[in-house]
Amino acid sequence: MIGFFAIFVSHAGVVGAASSEPIFYDTPGPSVSRPLPPEYVIHRDGSVTLRICFNWSCARRQTMTFTPNDMALLKNHLALCLGPSVDDRLQHVRIGIWQMQLLAQKYQPLLANDLAINELETGIAGRMDCVDSASNTTTYLHILRDIRELAGWTVSAPKVRSRFDLTAVHWTAVISDTETGQPWSVDSWFRPNGHLPLVMPLQSWSDRKKAWEPPFARINSAPHSIAELCDTRPLGVLGAAALSFQ
Repeated sequence: MIGFFAIFVSHAGVVGAASSEPIFYDTPGPSVSRPLPPEYVIHRDGSVTLRICFNWSCARRQTMTFTPNDMALLKNHLALCLGPSVDDRLQHVRIGIWQMQLLAQKYQPLLANDLAINELETGIAGRMDCVDSASNTTTYLHILRDIRELAGWTVSAPKVRSRFDLTAVHWTAVISDTETGQPWSVDSWFRPNGHLPLVMPLQSWSDRKKAWEPPFARINSAPHSIAELCDTRPLGVLGAAALSFQ
């Protein structure tokens, strides 16, 4: 329970009571050392109530509702990127996470204070570390899956690297290609909330490769429009390298 509202963990499109008005519950919580499991419910009218967390290690948790109009706009943006290539499918995921971050920020403006990484964030309300980012991104991925916007992907549990190094431990959300089984990192921590996340093969992420450098730079571009992001060009040499790069 959060406040007086029961949140149901959805793994197959759980449908709850219809609601078209935003619902908010804001509570402190004990800090955690690993991402929280997703908590959300998809209502009959298309609205979605979900729990997000922030202020580092989920020290603050908020339940909010994205309205039917919010979700319809999300789907409209996602419809601009429907290409079948791995490149386009990854951009589809990136757009979905970006748009859901913006929706969360709409209802909790403090999230606009989040900066890339953790630098200069100490004491700033709305800050997010990798535990917050991986928690929220995994929740968004589960919702995208359940509203049928994650074609070709399955959602896995978050993964960690450098677990026993307190100065380097880092978590990421994870998806896997249903055809190849290739797991991919979906890492929102390296950019502020409301920006496109970084994607790369999970093994490359585990090896501490940089998603903003070749061969992953193009697939992690941040252009001015979705049309530029999803232009349906063939995956090409760079995409093939990204798929095989370890």
